[in-house]
Amino acid sequence: MTVSQTNFAWATLLEVGGRGRLHDRLAHALRAAIRDGRLAEGAAVPPSRALAEDLGCSRWVVTEAYGQLVAEGYLTARVGSATRVSWSPVTADRPRAQRAPARPAIRYDLAPGLPDLRAFPRRRWADAVRAVIGSAVQYDLDIPDPAGHAALRTTLAEYLRRSRGADADATSVSVCAGVTDGLARTCRALHAEGITDVAVEHPGWPRLRAAVTSAGLRAHPVPVDQDGLRVDDLVRTPARAVVVGAAHQFPTGTVLSPARRARLVRWAREVDGFVIEDDYDAEFRYDHHPVAVMQGLDPGRVFLLGTVSKTLSPALGLGWLVAPPVMIPALRTANPVAAAPPVLDQLALSTFIDRGWYDAHLRAARRRFRARRDLLLDTLAAEVPEGRPAGTAAGLHVLLHLPDDTDTRRTVQAAASAGLRLADLDDYRTEQSPGRALVLGYGNIGDTEIPAAVALLREALRSTALAAPRTRRPDQPRRSASSSSS
Repeated sequence: MTVSQTNFAWATLLEVGGRGRLHDRLAHALRAAIRDGRLAEGAAVPPSRALAEDLGCSRWVVTEAYGQLVAEGYLTARVGSATRVSWSPVTADRPRAQRAPARPAIRYDLAPGLPDLRAFPRRRWADAVRAVIGSAVQYDLDIPDPAGHAALRTTLAEYLRRSRGADADATSVSVCAGVTDGLARTCRALHAEGITDVAVEHPGWPRLRAAVTSAGLRAHPVPVDQDGLRVDDLVRTPARAVVVGAAHQFPTGTVLSPARRARLVRWAREVDGFVIEDDYDAEFRYDHHPVAVMQGLDPGRVFLLGTVSKTLSPALGLGWLVAPPVMIPALRTANPVAAAPPVLDQLALSTFIDRGWYDAHLRAARRRFRARRDLLLDTLAAEVPEGRPAGTAAGLHVLLHLPDDTDTRRTVQAAASAGLRLADLDDYRTEQSPGRALVLGYGNIGDTEIPAAVALLREALRSTALAAPRTRRPDQPRRSASSSSS
């Protein structure tokens, strides 16, 4: 057994009260701590001199207690090494609890929702953190502004104006933990203003629907086609707000057409409502320059949500929300306990953007993802000819349409058993719909891994196709939660 060299039992709470000799009471307390698991096997107990000082007793008391527990088999003492906890006879005699079956190890990840985490700019990010630690002044370390630090809000406003065509300034920008957090704040503000119904795209990201309903609003699914959200269907709902992925809809990969963008803004004015634009995957467009945000068309009617989760890492927990000026007071009032991400992380992102490192990272990422997407499509064409890829040349995923009799649920399960993670399009639907498809993410997989991953996909499709009898799944609504952070 590998023994931890740092797992010392210094902070274990010992009850040494009661009557009797002190070394007996100490031995009893240590024995109880070992039996109930506070002192785990392999943990080093404190040196006798240190524990004696902590307890205010003589060293003899501790050595006597240790000696008694060594004799009983609770502790093991070796010359030149710390005294450590060993298996107690009581624990060893107990039947061990059954462990849950281990999940199959995932070797290849084709599920959507992650960037290339191996390419996270560690050195530059560390440089930004060091710069912030060295330059932060006293007020930077004060109680943070719930809307975010002024430096990052100013930086984000400039970046969004320059790169996304947004109409933003520091007063309209709030720093949040990501798109889901920003949407939840927005929905609470809408609810406070009397809006009770919000439309969401179908299919779409389940967490966005959950953010809507968690704020006490009713979510109305609206279909998406090759031109994006179908505004004619939206008009027939009671919604006065809509959440839309205009730049690259998830999971279909479509881009909202210019005509529908204009129609959607007109709709918001007609119903005295709002558009909530999720700027998903907007930085990654491979056939031409990224399309500007809708928010610039009417900043008085369009919220804009963004995050670095798909460009840097979801572990940073940093995003932004640009609100129409008329909604800023409601946004603040409806979210009295909202907290911005840690200030030092905010300042690090501000430095990372200001020094041009973010733009450089995005340029390198676009080149890498464009080549990886091409490789994935070429490999799919050779190995899975029955599949039909769909979606704009953008983002970090493709939609792979499959024959109608494909059991995609069983395919996902078979692939997982073989070490490949996939996602079923049905996971992003609120009800059963015709058409079978897989959502294949290529952000967090290496180029050299793609051929092996697609080979496993091919085998999973073949194994489920050979299973008998081949039947269609029951036609019943199903809601599935997503594990990815946005």
